[in-house]
Amino acid sequence: MESYNRRKFSENGIPSEFVQDNISRSVKGTLRGLHYQLNPHSQGKLVRVTEGAVFDVAVDIRFGSPTFGQWFGYILSAENRHALYIPPGFAHGFCVLTDEAEFTYKCTAFYVPEAERAIIWNDPQIAIQWPITPDPNLMSEKDKNAPTLSKAEINFYF
Repeated sequence: MESYNRRKFSENGIPSEFVQDNISRSVKGTLRGLHYQLNPHSQGKLVRVTEGAVFDVAVDIRFGSPTFGQWFGYILSAENRHALYIPPGFAHGFCVLTDEAEFTYKCTAFYVPEAERAIIWNDPQIAIQWPITPDPNLMSEKDKNAPTLSKAEINFYF
């Protein structure tokens, strides 16, 4: 399997330069996000799952965008081998659907802890239809206490 081809990705609008690769391992019941970094540290992310399956979500948080506040969700799995590119100006999150999942992502900018922000996963304004019931039981305190989109600090413009 060819997991990255700079020429093919560039031809499809995905940046040709990634500066950091990350691997995350989580168990069923885990929900991470919705995360983003403020400008000028915003990150584009090319995400895929190498073990298990996740429901991956991107939310447009660019003021002035015709799709501001709208979300897109997709199941990424080791079986389907699909990848998803989440551009800068989008918040990102995922929930684990299998007993365990290994999630990898390439980033267009370095992680800067003081620029990291989050939006609450169950914001009624966004209304993501997460495929989990009951609510996730494994979540960081930061994610549990994140603000809604209307109260989040955002500096992206379309």
